[in-house]
Amino acid sequence: MKKKEINILAPYSSIVGKRLDHIISKLLPQYSRSCLKNWILMSLVCVNGKIEKNPDKKILGGEIITIYPIIKKIQSNLPENITLNIIYEDNNLLVINKPPGLVVHPGAGNDTGTVLNGLLYYYKNSRYLPRCGIIHRLDKNTSGLMIIAKTICAYYYLIKLLKDKKIIREYQAIVKGNVISGGIINSPIMRNPKKRTSMIVHSSGKPAITHYKIIQRFKFYTHLLLRLETGRTHQIRVHMLHINYPLLGDPLYNGINYSNNCSKKKYFYINKIFPRQALHAHYIEFLNPSTKNLMSFKVDLPKDMKNLILDLKKEV
Repeated sequence: MKKKEINILAPYSSIVGKRLDHIISKLLPQYSRSCLKNWILMSLVCVNGKIEKNPDKKILGGEIITIYPIIKKIQSNLPENITLNIIYEDNNLLVINKPPGLVVHPGAGNDTGTVLNGLLYYYKNSRYLPRCGIIHRLDKNTSGLMIIAKTICAYYYLIKLLKDKKIIREYQAIVKGNVISGGIINSPIMRNPKKRTSMIVHSSGKPAITHYKIIQRFKFYTHLLLRLETGRTHQIRVHMLHINYPLLGDPLYNGINYSNNCSKKKYFYINKIFPRQALHAHYIEFLNPSTKNLMSFKVDLPKDMKNLILDLKKEV
């Protein structure tokens, strides 16, 4: 269905010479960048009254940008009584501990049963917020902590903290191979042009930085602590594959080689008993939107990762 046009004035500050698709994605964060780009390509965006079909059109500031959005009314964005493991709540935000297997946003193949659907049921006002207040995402099979805003002011405050790298996010992961020491991976990431569901390290990508250090070593695997400095899609999974230590159980970024001298039999056994990427967002730290007090939360590894570690210790 078509929605009434959206008119926005391109600001003069900080946008001179920026691309049209980048500008409108910042001004309209409730829509994904790919969605906005598609509207441009579909001749649904005008600059100063003239249809603009080029997403890379340079904006100088002061232009009137008109968008004629096509919004599909999808049944998936309905409230559903889904258990949200809430570990903290106040008037501004929620912090939840997402289990593995739970999708964050409705999408292809996952129309219902998502965190977003659960939020619409639990907190009805979330429907008035961009992305229902979800500040950052976790992959379907990654478990752990997520921040969700409950007010529009909290949403934009937390989004700015995230952009300014002032939200600390730490993960624990089990990777294939014997990592020798900790380090920093500073390698840009972009979408894989040959396989659009995956990402790759590429010089044309967006900056991506991951810090990692060793928690413990096993015979063929390593337990790592990782801290994100940026938040690109699949960042940890892509970066660890890039340095030849892919996450155990990762079906998408599993690497070509088996772990160091690890037999195929052992490799297939471990991946059979642990059929998801061994990745858990265990710690998060940020400033409260209202009080500006520092808040931090930490959750234990989920049961499946604890059992995995116990199994790997038997191989030491």
